[in-house]
Amino acid sequence: MIVAGVMSGTSADGIDIALVRITPKIAPHDAKHASGSSLTLLAHRAFPFPKPLRRAIFAAMNAQSTSTAELARLHWRLGLAYAEAVRATIDSTKIKPALIGCHGQTIYHQGIPAPYAGRRIACTWQLGEPALIAAATGVPVVSNFRPADMAAGGQGAPLVPLLDYVLFAHPTRARVLQNIGGIGNLTVIPAAAPQENIIAFDTGPGNMIIDALVQQLFAKPCDRNGRTAARGKILEPVLRSALKEKFFRQPPPKSAGREQFGSAYARRFLAACRKISRRPEDAIATATALTAASIADAIRRWVLPLTHNAQIDVLVSGGGARNATLLAQLRDRLAPIHCTVTTTDATGLPAEAKEAAAFALLAYQTWHRRPGNIPSATGATRPAILGHITYV
Repeated sequence: MIVAGVMSGTSADGIDIALVRITPKIAPHDAKHASGSSLTLLAHRAFPFPKPLRRAIFAAMNAQSTSTAELARLHWRLGLAYAEAVRATIDSTKIKPALIGCHGQTIYHQGIPAPYAGRRIACTWQLGEPALIAAATGVPVVSNFRPADMAAGGQGAPLVPLLDYVLFAHPTRARVLQNIGGIGNLTVIPAAAPQENIIAFDTGPGNMIIDALVQQLFAKPCDRNGRTAARGKILEPVLRSALKEKFFRQPPPKSAGREQFGSAYARRFLAACRKISRRPEDAIATATALTAASIADAIRRWVLPLTHNAQIDVLVSGGGARNATLLAQLRDRLAPIHCTVTTTDATGLPAEAKEAAAFALLAYQTWHRRPGNIPSATGATRPAILGHITYV
């Protein structure tokens, strides 16, 4: 079965489309886990968001600068953007999928229950009207993946570990799949581990703070290849203080987003940097170091005990995989604990395509009425079939 995965992450920089072929090793109705399937990437395309649409997404994440009408319009506008991206991918590749899995654009995610209107609730919200995608392509769409896991007591994230296990589980080597998008998240796969025993969690900011500071200080969307950070000096007092953030010490399962590390956090971080240095490059270098240090600390705290201190392969994906300065810092910080760091490109899966491919696999699972979450990763009490299906 050929499935298209559609992903736009917390960086809100654009849409990734992955076309994958999923082949069951045994009959789908007999397979207990997705590990009973093999997955092959057929094509990957990326589509940047137009500037007005990206501005609207960021406005929607800020409750002080949006309205109900704007949220409704954005939901439909994103649906059109996803539909156009999938349609363009089909036209350019001449490959038509039988199913589409669309994650949608997260504008709010609260994985931990908190008081609201007399009850304690967790909640999540991804925008992008799936009916528009189905209408434009003539293909059924699976969307809204996170709520079913949360209804089962999970945090609704991370959901990529299923793909990580299918593609990267190894009989003799421990693997850490580290995605660096707006938020960083990792999956731990000990050698020869069964699917039920893997864990995954968010490590903290990925590109989110770096991008916010580069946009403010240099009027650029990102620090391409880490060139700006490479010219700066890491402000160690700021870094040490930032690493005391409660989130970093919290054990998994845990998830994060703009609610913890968004614009308000970036403003506080920049103010702390400016107390020591007025050089904007130093702020970017320190933000980059925070991402690298928080990932390395998470691996030391939570991964090493699971892998019995064996050598670990760290495979990086997401936009951060293209930041040479960030990867160099990560290698330096992980070298003492015998970790090798490379990108998923080395395995044949482009770093930018992995999360889109993951939602293709999750859609396939839903279509065959099979669970898509891994409870040991999300904290759910049971496996759950994820998502809603929009038929043509």
